[in-house]
Amino acid sequence: MAVTKSLSLFLFVAISCTVAAQAATFNVTNNCNFTVWAAAVPGGGVRLNPNESWSIDVANGTTGGRIWGRTNCTFDNAGRGSCLTGDCDGLLVCNNTYGTPPNTLVEFALNQYNNLDFYDISLVDGFNLPVQLNPTYNCSSVKCAADVIGDCPTQLQAPGGCNNPCTVFNTTEYCCTSGSSGCGPTDYSKYFKEKCPDAYSYPMDDATSTFTCRGGSDYRVVFCP
Repeated sequence: MAVTKSLSLFLFVAISCTVAAQAATFNVTNNCNFTVWAAAVPGGGVRLNPNESWSIDVANGTTGGRIWGRTNCTFDNAGRGSCLTGDCDGLLVCNNTYGTPPNTLVEFALNQYNNLDFYDISLVDGFNLPVQLNPTYNCSSVKCAADVIGDCPTQLQAPGGCNNPCTVFNTTEYCCTSGSSGCGPTDYSKYFKEKCPDAYSYPMDDATSTFTCRGGSDYRVVFCP
């Protein structure tokens, strides 16, 4: 009987350790002096009052992951409503639906080529909140904390944020819909890049905006760092 119990305990611990090793934890903290409704795909969404945090476990191998903050939201008891920025189909708990621009994005793909995590901050969907992403391993921290909204070009101004030019003009030049050919920096993307050098300023801004860390790291996301 003792041997059976010990074996069961060993298997439980081994399975638990394997599951833990197959997920990265993202700790999301609201450091703003106002409420932020955090959202994540995968992960869902929650309300974060100032200084509150939310933990998300994301499976290794995940691609296309996103975390963002929503502002000026109203939800009923069923979790339905709307947000001024970053809204995901009017749901408190986002169901694999990305946010409506403008919204500052944290993007990631876990355990990819050579067992590396890839991550970035993107302003390709515009800007609504300052954000910082810190790996727990000794890898590069990325941040966009400038006053993007206060200095936003007139044509990109939007309630609660600063839009990306693709949303406003919907042209190949700004949306890069024809791929990398003929797609380069514009006056608008240069504005975003000057404000936040670490962040994606247009869709093909890979060279200066994609960061890597060895697989197995956890991450801390901070709104209003």
